[in-house]
Amino acid sequence: MAFDTILPADSVEFCPHPNAQDVFVCGTYSLENPAHVAEESAQKRTGQCLVFKIDASGAAPRNIQAINLPAVLDMKWCHQSLSSPLLAVADSEGNVSLYRWEESESQLQSHSSISCAPPEVLCLSIDWSNRRYNSTVGSLVVSLSSGSLCILGATEGSASGFSVIDTWHAHDHEPWIAAWDYWDPCVIYSGGDDLKLKGWDTRQGFSQPTFTNRRFEAGVTAIQSNPHMESYFAVGTYNNTVCVFDKRKPLVPVTQADVGGGAWRVKWHPYVKRKHDLLVACMHDGFKVVRFTADNAGLDGGEPEIVKRFDDHTSLAYGVDWSFSDSGGETLIASCSFYDHTLHMWTG
Repeated sequence: MAFDTILPADSVEFCPHPNAQDVFVCGTYSLENPAHVAEESAQKRTGQCLVFKIDASGAAPRNIQAINLPAVLDMKWCHQSLSSPLLAVADSEGNVSLYRWEESESQLQSHSSISCAPPEVLCLSIDWSNRRYNSTVGSLVVSLSSGSLCILGATEGSASGFSVIDTWHAHDHEPWIAAWDYWDPCVIYSGGDDLKLKGWDTRQGFSQPTFTNRRFEAGVTAIQSNPHMESYFAVGTYNNTVCVFDKRKPLVPVTQADVGGGAWRVKWHPYVKRKHDLLVACMHDGFKVVRFTADNAGLDGGEPEIVKRFDDHTSLAYGVDWSFSDSGGETLIASCSFYDHTLHMWTG
């Protein structure tokens, strides 16, 4: 199944909420009239959050809603079972918008919007802190094109329920990614075009990172903590390698895989029985499922294996996610690509 997203597509996220696992969103990003604008910062970026629902019969998903926004760079659903699913959207004008899924109306309803930076600054990535722990609604970390990171936290009296708690300069060039350690909601990992991976601890302040890994040959673009194995997190870069690190020794990877293209997104499988499987958007070389082998201690057992690849896209492979519906066999996957503005469904 192929769906034309009209605008270039760069982000896909399935809803993890038990009442809405048949819902997913796709974000798009378009740079308007670039040839007629001298200053790149003055160029207008527009996009949409496209909402899809999967039919119970297994037919092609239906596009049931399109929300017009500034260009969408990243989106994340809150993993905790709140009264209704909550989606955070990071856009190209310094904002994070929150939407609630209303099952009775089968659509997203605007909840609030938080300004993280001036409108010329892009929100590049976003992540929730509470994937594993139901500590109320949790916090959000956002990476900004200015080189800064910011934390949004729940605030009493705030019109949105969230406000900016901390902002600090983290990288000398664009920090493409910031992600929480899902096992420790005080720890953040970030990476950027300065070829650095850094760790941060909210309890220690942000005057300096807890560690800095400078051993990369290309910009760091993707990070995700393994939700099933406490010590491990995956890191993707613009080169062909995805590394897995043990957070107890984050300067040297315990294992790495050649994925054939720059890794824009990495997603561990949502179910523990496939805790070694990593879904990768490989930019110039399609989408892949990488299986890391394990010894008794963890993920550093042997040579990783590419167990599935999907090459039907004809442009930059940017957005990808596993669904949360467990059929007992292969898992439904949605992926999207940029210049050919295409969304595909497949299994892996």
